[in-house]
Amino acid sequence: MCDSILVGYATRYGSTQQVAETVATTLSEAGLEVELKLIRQVRTLQGYRGIVLGAPLFMFHWHKDALQFLSRHREALMQRPVAIFAGGPFTTGDEEEWQSSREQLDQELAKFSWLTPVAVEVVGGRYDPAKVHFPLSLFLKQIPDSDLRDWTAIRAWASNLAAKLQPALS
Repeated sequence: MCDSILVGYATRYGSTQQVAETVATTLSEAGLEVELKLIRQVRTLQGYRGIVLGAPLFMFHWHKDALQFLSRHREALMQRPVAIFAGGPFTTGDEEEWQSSREQLDQELAKFSWLTPVAVEVVGGRYDPAKVHFPLSLFLKQIPDSDLRDWTAIRAWASNLAAKLQPALS
């Protein structure tokens, strides 16, 4: 097994990919070898010492690719440190919306009682109405463009994560 960390992500409209790229860059700057990959393209976890998994929350659920990834790679994930992030609030960003997003993520992760992540984080999301297609556009058309991603907080989380993943590489 090499000393590589997989930063795997699922995305609907590209926002979570941008967060994953920032996490991967931050981990790399901390001295870790990192591979960034869409989780749909991951066939095996052989060669990875740690996993960072990110996906958006959408319509009260975590992205189906993330849920399938956890199910498909259960045995391998039980043997490695795993960190989780989810793209959450994208409209008002008020405390209630953040709390709701965290509860949604916790409910999704509770389906995997074997999973004990070293870190779990909900990050702000981005909403671009130009990227939303029919039929969702009918329901979401009145929501204005917004971006609640806090890049400083995301980098800080990833920096702290580097310290949690480092022992797995020793």
